[in-house]
This record gives sequence, structure tokens and C-alpha cells, in this order.
Amino acid sequence: MKEWLIFATEQAIIVIDALALVVIVIATIEAFLSALRAMFLSPAGHERRDIWLRFARWLIAALTFQLAADVIETSITTSWQAVARLGAIAVIRTFLNYFLERDLSEVRVRQHEVTGDVESGELDQQKESRHATAKSIASNA
Repeated sequence: MKEWLIFATEQAIIVIDALALVVIVIATIEAFLSALRAMFLSPAGHERRDIWLRFARWLIAALTFQLAADVIETSITTSWQAVARLGAIAVIRTFLNYFLERDLSEVRVRQHEVTGDVESGELDQQKESRHATAKSIASNA
């Protein structure tokens, strides 16, 4: 039974990592093609920003998949050196995810400030949410 669980876990890790790779490849191709199109067809800066925001969302999804694979991998890892390596990778991915998410939130807030869609109370709520996320990540690290 234990061997079967280890085998299933190893296969799940491979599938999840493959999904993350597919997401990254698709996102990169989409961002590249969109950036080329925007560079030649649209002089507006907001379109380029939208391209990179979309790319960042894809990367956050891929990082989340990779983090899930790391968590699963720790359940079958037997050496402390491998666990430490996985832990370091998980911390790096978590911080990358956090900073990408923070940057996305800041851009959204700036976009809404420019268009006047966000009231001050909503801005404060978004700032508090980012602060709570940062505290949560710091306490888990």
C-alpha cells in the first residue's frame, strides 16, 4: 500500500509540474504575441500594461501549481536535505507569488484611482487585505 501511495504521489507531482509548465509556456507565447501586436499596432501604454498584467496572472497560477507540487513532494521526501531544499524553493515561490499579487493589486488600485471607480473605503480595504496577506506569508515562512 505504501509503495502504491508513493507511486501515485510521484505521478501527481509530475502531472502538476507539467500543468505549471504548460501554463507558463502558453502565457509566455500569448504575452509575446500580444506585445508584438501592441508594439506595432497600438501606441497606447495601457494596452502594454494590460498584457503584462495578464501575463502576471498566468504566472501566479503557475507558481501556485508548482507550490502545490512542492507540498505534495514533501510528503514522500525522506532526507532532511531534500526537505530543506523543497522548503527553500517553496519560500521563494511564495514570495514571488506574493510580490506579483501585490503588484497586480497596486496596478488595479492605480487604474481605479485614475478612472474614479474606487472610493477611499475600498482602497483602505484593499490595502488591509494586502497587509493581512503579507502577515500570513511571514508567519508561515
